[in-house]
Amino acid sequence: MSAPAMGTSKMAHSDSSHRKKKGPGALATAYLVIYNVVMTAGWLVIAVGLVRAYLARGSYHGLYYSIEKPLKFFQTGALLEILHCAVGIVPSSVVLTGFQVMSRVFLTWAVTHSVREVQSEDSVLLFVVAWTITEIIRYSFYTFSLLNHLPYLIKWARYTFFIVLYPMGVTGELLTIYSALPYVQKTGLYSITLPNKYNFSFDYHTFLIITMISYIPLFPQLYFHMIRQRKKVLGHVEEYSKVE
Repeated sequence: MSAPAMGTSKMAHSDSSHRKKKGPGALATAYLVIYNVVMTAGWLVIAVGLVRAYLARGSYHGLYYSIEKPLKFFQTGALLEILHCAVGIVPSSVVLTGFQVMSRVFLTWAVTHSVREVQSEDSVLLFVVAWTITEIIRYSFYTFSLLNHLPYLIKWARYTFFIVLYPMGVTGELLTIYSALPYVQKTGLYSITLPNKYNFSFDYHTFLIITMISYIPLFPQLYFHMIRQRKKVLGHVEEYSKVE
């Protein structure tokens, strides 16, 4: 589940305080700044590509094909975030980060790329738009945080836009997986049947159904966790504004 990648790293408040205590060295910080700038630029390219394709075609149908290559490249590039956590230059859970990153990479390659029939589905555009907006905000947030110059607008956007983008992305992901089911069942994609020399079987169709069911317990937990984080990070500012 992608969880608008808002939770791919720890939230801003805890991130900032932890980084002050034990932040990455100068070289690691420089690398992370470059990485996040590149990723921000990459998702901006995807956003511009979507807008240009829409203006040229006058329709939102089939826009995926206009940004397919950069989407695959930059979403796959997020795998480095797992490595960042593993080596300790980013103070986040390797398991949580790995789960969230791999869920998107899985949807990008094992579903959308592998089942070409779903690429024209509106549901694909739904999660692509949600991911694109989320990642532009997220990587911008990390970049400015590393530079110790975080504009409040970006901070506010990171802890506010997910309210709509998270359900939007999850809806698109689920509908895309659902659309892929008939094609997977028909072709036996990635499935392994018996008998074989390894005496092992795997049904990809069933695996996708289980994946969809897993959203039921995971989505509410992640979503309301982010709601609580929003209150923690932005709550005191909003309360101060009311007093004023």
